[in-house]
Amino acid sequence: MAEPTPADLVAQLTTLLDLEQLEPDLYRGPRQPGGVGRVFGGQVVAQALQAAQSTVEPEKPAHSLHCYFMRPGSEDHPILYRVHRDFDGRSFGTRRVVALQNDTPILTLTASFQREAGGFHHQAPMPEVPGPHELRSETELREAMRDQVPDKLRRFFLRARPIEIRPVAPRNWFAPTPAEPIQHSWLRTVAPLPDDPALHRAVLAYASDMTLLGTSLLPHGASWLTGEVQTASLDHAVWLHAPFRADEWLLYTTDSPWAGHARGFNRGRFYTSDGRLVASVAQEGLIRINNLR
Repeated sequence: MAEPTPADLVAQLTTLLDLEQLEPDLYRGPRQPGGVGRVFGGQVVAQALQAAQSTVEPEKPAHSLHCYFMRPGSEDHPILYRVHRDFDGRSFGTRRVVALQNDTPILTLTASFQREAGGFHHQAPMPEVPGPHELRSETELREAMRDQVPDKLRRFFLRARPIEIRPVAPRNWFAPTPAEPIQHSWLRTVAPLPDDPALHRAVLAYASDMTLLGTSLLPHGASWLTGEVQTASLDHAVWLHAPFRADEWLLYTTDSPWAGHARGFNRGRFYTSDGRLVASVAQEGLIRINNLR
């Protein structure tokens, strides 16, 4: 079978984020083609956001979303999204979404929407890091490690992805060494996206779950791919500050100020290549050491 082209991969992603409306305020999310095992958390967040966005007028874009993961999603079953229209005001609107598999909740999302308004402005400066064109892609880095990848993980580890990531300081997933809990990665879709701001917000929400939880493992020289830790997202929040395109380079800088009690706390910021801070992220995740009880 021929390898998918970049356009094919992005078409698969946009299809994944194009929900089917079953009845008013009830949507069904497509399944990942060829998906096996646990559903990627960013997919559930992005689909839930798309369900919420479908019930709000375009003049009120999403500015924040807060999620709790309750159970892992399975690639064996579709996911339904039930939207609750909690509030519609002149300037703001609020939606709650419950993601369900087999009538069981797996995630809840609350999102807030705001009509555009003026006001004060300031932002944290963009870190000084090499640009994306000076760095190797994660696809190249993974391919260079092909011989180190266990057979059972090779297909997953080397598969083509719709989001290109170029890490500033690449790490060895299978022989990690302790490092400061800070990461910088450039990312964008591998092909252009349609001119739909809601879709670009959903793609950023999807990508915001990448590299984030692993930041809290860096000081401990650990990786879930080595089998020594069990990891899972517990909650996830995204604040959308300003317009952006997810098919243009964004710098995703993440840090982890704390870990303990089998949990790790992580923060993230998205910058455009010209230095605008367009989104912020926070997440707490499970990082359970497998040989401890």
